Amino acid sequence: MPGKPIAAGKSSFPLIDARKLFLEIGVSSNTTLLDLACGAGAYAIAASPHVGSSGKIIAVDLWEDGIDSLKDEIRIKKIDNIFPHVADVSQHIPVDDHSVDLCLMATVLHDLVQDRTDQGTLKEVQRTLKPGGRLAVIEFKKKEGPPGPPMKIRISPDTLETFLKPINLFPAKTVDMGEHLYLSVYHRS
Repeated sequence: MPGKPIAAGKSSFPLIDARKLFLEIGVSSNTTLLDLACGAGAYAIAASPHVGSSGKIIAVDLWEDGIDSLKDEIRIKKIDNIFPHVADVSQHIPVDDHSVDLCLMATVLHDLVQDRTDQGTLKEVQRTLKPGGRLAVIEFKKKEGPPGPPMKIRISPDTLETFLKPINLFPAKTVDMGEHLYLSVYHRS
């Protein structure tokens, strides 16, 4: 298994309004949510009450320490709808074909592009999404930081669309998520 991912241990979660995010991406009970490259699981933990007991969250990351931290938090908080996995998402996401309602990629795509693992990952995302399923991508705005990565590796909404169109993911909306971030939601045909 490869080493520690580029941004392991960093999270954009404190920079967003979680209530606005979950409203914009349509997280509700019965949702099967894939939190892709979840790190220590801040987004998954926050989404847990929204999917409720009838939904589930599959939280996947290559970073074993992050998944271990998430497992500890799940145990301590007695959360039973989050299922963490260590996996290289560019090779295989450990879920069945067409079983995910919504995939969340929070400030990770720019790292995957830098690692040249984005295409394998996006093909896996497309495989896991149900027909009509959605991909929600949070990325840093294309401007100088901090916070976030250097501007040269940030991904604009227009560039994001060029990554997703070849795998039949089509834009639904792009929403401002505050000073530093934007959210783009795509749907699978």
